[in-house]
Amino acid sequence: MTMMQRRTVLAGGMAATITGLALPTIAHAAAGDKKLIFVLQRGAVDALSLIAPVGDPAFESQRGILARHFDGAPRIGSDWAFHPKLANIAGLFRKGECLVHQAVATSYRKRSHFDAQNVLETGGTRPNEFRSGWLNRALPLLPATNTKALALASSIPLALRGSAPVASYAPSGVPEANEDLMRRVSKMYADDDQLHGLWESALSVRDIADDEGLRNLRNAEKAGTLAASLMNGRSGANVLMIELDGWDSHAGQNNQLERMFGNFDAMIGALRKGLGKEWRKTLMIVATEFGRTVKPNPSNGTDHGTASAALLMGGTVRGGRVLGDWPGLADNQLYEGRDLRPTASLEALLAGALADQFGLVPSVAAKAMFPNRSVTPMQDLLRS
Repeated sequence: MTMMQRRTVLAGGMAATITGLALPTIAHAAAGDKKLIFVLQRGAVDALSLIAPVGDPAFESQRGILARHFDGAPRIGSDWAFHPKLANIAGLFRKGECLVHQAVATSYRKRSHFDAQNVLETGGTRPNEFRSGWLNRALPLLPATNTKALALASSIPLALRGSAPVASYAPSGVPEANEDLMRRVSKMYADDDQLHGLWESALSVRDIADDEGLRNLRNAEKAGTLAASLMNGRSGANVLMIELDGWDSHAGQNNQLERMFGNFDAMIGALRKGLGKEWRKTLMIVATEFGRTVKPNPSNGTDHGTASAALLMGGTVRGGRVLGDWPGLADNQLYEGRDLRPTASLEALLAGALADQFGLVPSVAAKAMFPNRSVTPMQDLLRS
């Protein structure tokens, strides 16, 4: 199947503050222990740098200096190549634990970061249509006895806001208590059935979080290890949202994305390692608010665009594939003469993936997540 066949492409080949320290639970009748991680890349990721369509005849001429990283890069079939800094993610792809969907977008068609992120997180048809987020609205549907939802952020992101209870975790700027006080509190809680377990869990995370780099989420590997620690064990979260900033690449994009992709890949590698056997039950969805222009600007960056790429990773993913109705990169194939044309709904991907992960009726999940839209959830994303 060639790049230019415009059909689905199949490329084979407590130093911390915890809001509501005890993670809130949502009682539900059914059982289940699968996990979901939603990673929001704020700032608009250039999908053509994340995984390059090297088989497109117009790739090199349209991308110019931005195509330089892919000279000699390992190929996925003959059509695609991951950015060289994404070694861990490429490894997951080869193991069948990573799926890429190219040319996806929400219903939003303008170029404001704020409005685009609002549409993505709320699941609305326009900015500010809802005050709650699609992920929060999905929580009561999850078939887990104790659904625990957590945001790795200083405040709860919009996607997780709503009536369902959610906790947040973030590094704290408050000075550390001395060790004598910590020992006294441990002793005080030792015989308390409820508080002892919570205190011990907080202390276990404290050791991981006690690093200035992690406080600013600059130490990518420790950030991944921390995220995994918050999901492991009986008291861990089984729904986690992570925000990653810094993807707005208007100038010097090659250098910026080398750093960003390197950090992102290191975080994914550490998260995968930290989850251990839990990875087999995990689905991670990575998405961004919109894409970027196909051609570089005079500053060797890219400006706000339309379609981008979404990643599904984890042990439940039927990976090793690049999906998408590829629109092409020739001038006459671009959206408004400048952007990667969207050919698939990001909302449909989110609804299909979440429904499959938790065994939900797809139409019911889609209606809860995107109540004012007619969304047909994607299928064939996860392992049966």
